[in-house]
Amino acid sequence: MHVIVHGGAGSAPDEPEPRQAVLNDAAETGAAESSVVDAVEEATRVLESSPRFNAGVGGAVQSDGAIRTDAGLMTDDREAGAACSMPGVEHAVSAARVVMDETPHVLVSGDRAVELAADFGVETGVDLWSEETREKWADLDSTPEGTPREHLDWLTEKFGGSPDDAEGDDSANEDPTDRDPKDHDTVGAVAYDPASDEFAAATSTGGRWLALAGRVGDVPQIGSGFFAAPAGAASATGAGEDIAKTTLTRRAVRHLESGHEAQAAADRAIEEFAELTGSSAGVILLDGGGNAGSAFNSEAMQTAVAGRSPTE
Repeated sequence: MHVIVHGGAGSAPDEPEPRQAVLNDAAETGAAESSVVDAVEEATRVLESSPRFNAGVGGAVQSDGAIRTDAGLMTDDREAGAACSMPGVEHAVSAARVVMDETPHVLVSGDRAVELAADFGVETGVDLWSEETREKWADLDSTPEGTPREHLDWLTEKFGGSPDDAEGDDSANEDPTDRDPKDHDTVGAVAYDPASDEFAAATSTGGRWLALAGRVGDVPQIGSGFFAAPAGAASATGAGEDIAKTTLTRRAVRHLESGHEAQAAADRAIEEFAELTGSSAGVILLDGGGNAGSAFNSEAMQTAVAGRSPTE
């Protein structure tokens, strides 16, 4: 089993070594599984349980003071499931798998997604606040109240320009003390089993710091946060709205389908993304040769790879 994982594309982390250790553990955990679906789920669960990443425990806080998680999972035979906007669900990837395995649907959201996950044994009601996010929320000089329009007005006033600026990392007017340093620390995993020639991809996130309550980004959208096909599979991270608008993972896998190996496909996808959007993102891929690829145009993106290619 071949597995590659990422811990998000964004600014350079303050403590890269401990984060890398968690990523290495996640990749090894996934590579020890016997199916590609188990591999990406178990690898992602390791990352969701670490407060060093913006997924599961330690997820970003939305404008109403709630942490909501999203995830998506897909296999190369077009089986897919996603779940989003879930309070109290640490392992969003497992909720996404429930949607894929147990329902005729692709995406379930909100409280109903939480209830569905609980019905099939996924733990709910989890306290997703980490010490860091509690301190970050407490340090805000103000928090929005009232209607969604009032939340949007607060975001516009606080961050300047469009309310979307609160969700990015390049607002010129933004107070750096108000931005979560883990804004882009979405996590993901891609697996390839050379014995069965099967692929799977999964991506999980706690969203964006101070996003409008209920905001859902690219992560649970097929072809945006995650995608798998017979040619390979991909997971993305970064500026969520722009990733969704450009369907970044579908774009990356299309380059695999055109005959590029994983690294070249990743490079081309990020180059195109940057040209189209001017935003930052990262993507990881595996191809049918057992090759791993990763590319990003942000300051940093940590990854880990486990498993050996068939020729080794």
